[in-house]
Amino acid sequence: MRVAIIMGSTSDLPKVEPAIGILKEYGVAVDVRCLSAHRAHAGLSDFIEEANNNGTQVIITAAGMAAALPGVVASQTVIPVIGVPISGSVLDGMDALLSIVQMPSGIPVATVAINGSKNAAYLALQIIGNSNAEVRKKLLAERESMEAAAMKANAEVIAKYN
Repeated sequence: MRVAIIMGSTSDLPKVEPAIGILKEYGVAVDVRCLSAHRAHAGLSDFIEEANNNGTQVIITAAGMAAALPGVVASQTVIPVIGVPISGSVLDGMDALLSIVQMPSGIPVATVAINGSKNAAYLALQIIGNSNAEVRKKLLAERESMEAAAMKANAEVIAKYN
């Protein structure tokens, strides 16, 4: 199991680290790179070619502002690409969000919420879980745990206010 995470700038790292942690908790090998679509295009293309040939199953990309990175990556692979729009500009990530979701037909990028690297990791795990029963089982167990916690909170509210 292998996922690549590419960010456009090292300033994105704190917003990407939660995804790295989640994937590693599930035993996924994670290749992390900082490769700007604008400033390191040759290195980015080299890394995408590596991912195309090393068993990478999903690529998570994190970018802010113009957020070209997810689309540039998606244009060079058929590996599923997940875009994480990063806040930081005057528009608080809306510019990145709109840039990532407006991909042309045939070059899709799945997109999560602004700074939503946790959901990007879970989406990558769901993609992997389609062909990996162990990952699927862990995801289902985590969902059951979330439901139990929510129902416990509900019971506490009922007990206190009814």
